[in-house]
Amino acid sequence: MITVSQAVESVIKVKPFLAESLSEGIVNISSVARKIHPQIEQIVKKNIKEGAIVMALNRLIPNLNKSLHNNLKNIMGAIGDIIVRSNLSDFTYRNSNTIFKCHTNVMNQIVDHQDIFYTFVRGVFESNLVVSSSFENVVINNFKNEDMIWKSNNLSAITLKLPSNNTQVTGFYYHILKALAWEGINLKEVISTTNEFTILVNDEDIDRGFTILKGMKAESNYV
Repeated sequence: MITVSQAVESVIKVKPFLAESLSEGIVNISSVARKIHPQIEQIVKKNIKEGAIVMALNRLIPNLNKSLHNNLKNIMGAIGDIIVRSNLSDFTYRNSNTIFKCHTNVMNQIVDHQDIFYTFVRGVFESNLVVSSSFENVVINNFKNEDMIWKSNNLSAITLKLPSNNTQVTGFYYHILKALAWEGINLKEVISTTNEFTILVNDEDIDRGFTILKGMKAESNYV
């Protein structure tokens, strides 16, 4: 039989924003209890008084503090190199039957340039690619018959090498994106693979972005 405390913990631990707000005391506990009340009753399969949820939250908060600090230390401490690339251009094209051929042509032309930055992501309705600005004409020439939705220059990228277990950590990206959002850094694009995470920002934000992420990694040694 699942207790109210166990049910409350199971709900809160998968909501990193709510867990952090509770830990820092910036949300009303009674309001949180009222919000999660239906979920708790569904889990324990019986009627529960709101006061019981409030008590469970109060008991959980000290453990949240420790858990969040440990998670942040583990997440940021395990991040590898932080790589910065500047002078990038960002393109978005509407998907078509020929867009992969355009991508292939670009790849064939840049294959011998190992220092070039190039990413290509196909979404449901559109495709996005980011390339070193010195090669943007290669993209423009090969995609000239495609429907370009967006183009932007004067961009830089910060790439984080991630630990192999990053996909198993709830809220992994939340901690990183929150830190950047709190400093007012606008993300132009977010690109990820299994073990790499890249954010694209305006050139004027690159120094601050790098400083924030490097600072989080350094602080993890002291959390």
